[in-house]
Amino acid sequence: MVFDVAYLTAEPLGKTRGNLRIMTTITPVETDASERERGDYEEVAVPVLVIGAGAAGARTAIALAEHGIDSLVIGKRDHGDAHTVWAAGGINAALGSLDPEDDWAIHAADTIDEGHHLNDPTAVETVTRAMPDRIRELDAWGTEFARTPDGTIDQRYFGAQSFRRTCFVGDRTGEAILDTLVGRAQELEIPYRENVMVTELLSDGERVYGAAAYDMEDGHEILFRASHVVLAAGGFSALWSRHSSREDENTGDGPALALEAGADLLDVEFVQFHPTGMVADDEWDDDWNGRLVTEAVRGEGGRLYNADGERFMERYSPDQMELDARDVVARAIQAEVDAGRGTDNGGVYLDISHRDRSFLKERLPRMYERFQSLGVDLAAEPVEIAPTAHYTMGGVDVDFTTGETGVDRLYAVGETTAGVHGANRLGGNSLAETVALGKIVGDHIATAYAPQRTDPLPERIRAAAEHEFDRLAALAAADGGESPQELIEELGELLWDHAGIRRDGPSLADGRAALADLRERARHVGVAGDHTGRPFEFAVDLGFMLTLADVILRTAARRTESRGAHYRTDYPERDPDWRRNVLVTRDGEDLRLSTRTPGTPSERVQRALDEGYELDYHHLE
Repeated sequence: MVFDVAYLTAEPLGKTRGNLRIMTTITPVETDASERERGDYEEVAVPVLVIGAGAAGARTAIALAEHGIDSLVIGKRDHGDAHTVWAAGGINAALGSLDPEDDWAIHAADTIDEGHHLNDPTAVETVTRAMPDRIRELDAWGTEFARTPDGTIDQRYFGAQSFRRTCFVGDRTGEAILDTLVGRAQELEIPYRENVMVTELLSDGERVYGAAAYDMEDGHEILFRASHVVLAAGGFSALWSRHSSREDENTGDGPALALEAGADLLDVEFVQFHPTGMVADDEWDDDWNGRLVTEAVRGEGGRLYNADGERFMERYSPDQMELDARDVVARAIQAEVDAGRGTDNGGVYLDISHRDRSFLKERLPRMYERFQSLGVDLAAEPVEIAPTAHYTMGGVDVDFTTGETGVDRLYAVGETTAGVHGANRLGGNSLAETVALGKIVGDHIATAYAPQRTDPLPERIRAAAEHEFDRLAALAAADGGESPQELIEELGELLWDHAGIRRDGPSLADGRAALADLRERARHVGVAGDHTGRPFEFAVDLGFMLTLADVILRTAARRTESRGAHYRTDYPERDPDWRRNVLVTRDGEDLRLSTRTPGTPSERVQRALDEGYELDYHHLE
């Protein structure tokens, strides 16, 4: 089942390129590719276009539908297949199931502390206040959260949190939540189109009018005409050579599309290197390299050892041990490796074999089964891990009371945005952000605008869409000598070497010089196929990735301090004068960097910060 269109007219609007057809309604029908050949491009009109079909996009569309507003959700993959499923360990909410003294203000304080006080306090408080209700809502919609013996929603420890507030479904929480949201969207009959990639937002820099895209299955081009556009397209962690995403996810399209449309980016230098990514054994498929070993393994008592058998976190964080903040644990692992105490593969060991097998099967079923399928018994032996690029705190600058960007009618939500997490993300807050802010964005569009129709496109906007389609056709026909996939792999190594866990000024400058060379080579890619092939998809991704790589290197060079996930060996201390966010603005053909100071927390959250709540790891011993 895919969502196609019911065409009620073939009358063109404005300039045409062939047999242009205008979509006026969206109806789910059985179809095949041959029935979809409709001329040079297809045009789709919809009040709200949601780009991205993970939890953030789905929750936004659900909120719109509950207000009676029509939207269309589009995704690059099959329906229900989104990066949300890799958020395995849990979702945060101050329910107080096990620790009644916990509340939303302490959750906010933990989030701000973990973000090294660069967070947008409004964003943080909006999320943490909303989350108890969002969890109860997911529970009512069918998410099968783990339960305590008395039937309340169970909660586990997660790194750098003062109390047990992470709700979970074994170690498949993201998948379970996405299944619930997709089910709810289907109940509401929200239309969805799968295997569609957006390549450009149709914007004049002041307002967005829709998007240019192509169908990844049969290759035809699509012009989406929309009154409002919501970007929920993920982050950009796949730019690094070792990362926890699949190859076709988190390639930077969301932030890159927004930047080119006229929106600002914020805090792009902050990328979270999760401490525990898999290190591929020689006998495993290399696709496993960097895949996430969920923080829930450490939350349930997993211990880290170096190659000498030392439980090395005693050196770096004797109080919080393995459950210190992710940036602290990741740097500790890298320090062990740099000191020669790592494995031959540049990692360390994670061991939870002191837990009973039945406990692991119940609390960590997916991890247990994954390693078992690879010939490793998690209940009997340690696994080799190393830090992996996992989550990008930076992204599109938005107003978190509405989701609005600086471009009229363009919104962003989820990992595409910046602000909630500051300089480092608290584990369990990514899923929380998607469902809390997705509802807010949908509610705002519905109540402030109540869009029910779309206007004809201005001639200049239609011309821009047709220019983009011409560019895509030229890209598909490109017959240069450079492989897009190989250039992406080289870009990953470049960023790992020059903008990885440890950075310095000269290396960042060298990285920018190397990137300039890579950009020049990218002008000579070879695709020589059509819009349906992987080489073409890689070439499109490469454009987004080069844009974000430039921003990353520039902002990392601009921040002359160490804070959160951004660690400068030439500026190893946190500088109080650098409690500023770095903004990136498109200025003609160049980028302009500026800074601003984050706001201040509310009195209630400030009191929680002053109280200094902190996890005592040894509760787990």
